[in-house]
Amino acid sequence: MFKRFIQDLSLSWLIVASALCVNVADAARPKPEADNYSAWRAAAARALEARGDARSLAAASALAFVGPPSRSKMDTARAAAAALDIAVRASELEPNDPATAWLRLKLCSDAPGCDIRDAATTMRWVDADNGAAWLPTLAEAQRDKDTVQVDRVLADMAEGMRFDLYGNRVAVMMFDALKRIRTQLPPKYLQSDLTRLTETMDIAGEVVIPSFSPVINACREAATMVRREACLNLSKTMQKADAVIAQLVGFAIEKRLTPADSKEMRLIAERRRLLEWRAASANISDTPLLPWLRNARARSRLAKMRAMPREEDVCIALLKEHGIPLDPPEEHR
Repeated sequence: MFKRFIQDLSLSWLIVASALCVNVADAARPKPEADNYSAWRAAAARALEARGDARSLAAASALAFVGPPSRSKMDTARAAAAALDIAVRASELEPNDPATAWLRLKLCSDAPGCDIRDAATTMRWVDADNGAAWLPTLAEAQRDKDTVQVDRVLADMAEGMRFDLYGNRVAVMMFDALKRIRTQLPPKYLQSDLTRLTETMDIAGEVVIPSFSPVINACREAATMVRREACLNLSKTMQKADAVIAQLVGFAIEKRLTPADSKEMRLIAERRRLLEWRAASANISDTPLLPWLRNARARSRLAKMRAMPREEDVCIALLKEHGIPLDPPEEHR
């Protein structure tokens, strides 16, 4: 799901690091045929859509968007358009919810021919301090090769106080929605809290995480001092993002704009290693060896996700719960 991001700056390490804190015992996931699993998701989306409330519709839009890995570009475009239609209805019912507004904007940016202006304006109105709200607009400016617009959008992004993609919030929303309709789901689909949480975290990640190529490319081409300063400010905001993947991109952008062998470069490397350590250690610590404890661990993680929007904060809470140091040992620094 992250291949779109890794086009520049040698970011292949993101694939591993960004997934460390968001896997929940993959071994516990059932392994049906892809077509069957897609059919079960589609059935769940229909059941949620039929309920008609905003949260159910938002969850349905995410399920409708995700399909089998082997589907064609035409099928992907159709799925994005159908998911977007559901997300628009959810947004209209709950217009002040930032997670729903982001779902609508993200799905619009994925749907061919969708004009993002209304969705982008709504997103910025609902969560004005969120720099991520400008990402699809930046992508359009890049496609148009409009350097003036790119600079303007980067400046607006750099003024944001936060960089949120709402992954935890969307996953929790989907978990609750799917649990409400558990008696209406196909018999082999999401039979436990563990499989339900694993599914919703996977889908939320695929639906809410955008391509970071526009900001990576724009900051790689930071030839002017104005753009360089905007990119540096934005990178520092991204390093505190609610998604680990966005934090890592923030570190990569700052690294690109920082002189080699400088004190700042060493600090960037240390902060990145700290994040990677916390994510990896939290995931390992929260994978119970005894099968009958897995649902309890899933519910414990869900409670932390419900209380903490940031993935890194959930990782820190898990480490504290299991008595694991928050800092890596000396040999890992």
